[in-house]
Amino acid sequence: MSYIRNSAGVVAVTVIAAMIAGCSGSSSGAHSGSGSTAPAQATPAPTESNPPGDIPDNQVFVAYRPTAGFTAFTVKVPEGWARTDRGGTAVFTDKLNSVTIATANASTAPTVTSVKNTVVPQLRGQVPKFASPKVSQVTRKAGPVVLLTYQGDSAKDPVTGKVVRDAFERYAFYRQGHEVDLTLSGPVNADNVDPWRTVSDSFAWR
Repeated sequence: MSYIRNSAGVVAVTVIAAMIAGCSGSSSGAHSGSGSTAPAQATPAPTESNPPGDIPDNQVFVAYRPTAGFTAFTVKVPEGWARTDRGGTAVFTDKLNSVTIATANASTAPTVTSVKNTVVPQLRGQVPKFASPKVSQVTRKAGPVVLLTYQGDSAKDPVTGKVVRDAFERYAFYRQGHEVDLTLSGPVNADNVDPWRTVSDSFAWR
């Protein structure tokens, strides 16, 4: 009976040793496999050649001539942009940018003071988070014009729900009882200085 107990003890020790060796080998193998199959680091996404809101350098501009309402002017707008007409206002949009052309009868020419006292309060009540208004008189090819720059939030995108912080340039042209307001807008970080200058310089009375 003593021999049997000793044999059982030897068997038990042998089994335990085998289990320890198996666990040790499995752990070593898992560690080795993990080291050899570690995934490579993801390649960074390429930098966009035109950040969101930038109008491409090769954008073509075409003359817009209104056919209803006050029609005695022309202005160049980006070719291919979607057009929407709202009464005496035409809006051209593409992605995050827009060109808005509005006409109105006016007995006097707009001035820096009149825009500060009248237009700024109106926009403050219409544009979400309206901020940083600056009014000045500048010169374009059509002559002196009152420029109002400001910032505001865009309308929420119906698909993504995103809201963009926009920068606005509003030019008030005037001649013989007629005012044409040209508003250019796009994301605050977009580099659209040259295309906006092309549009505002293209305005001409006819």
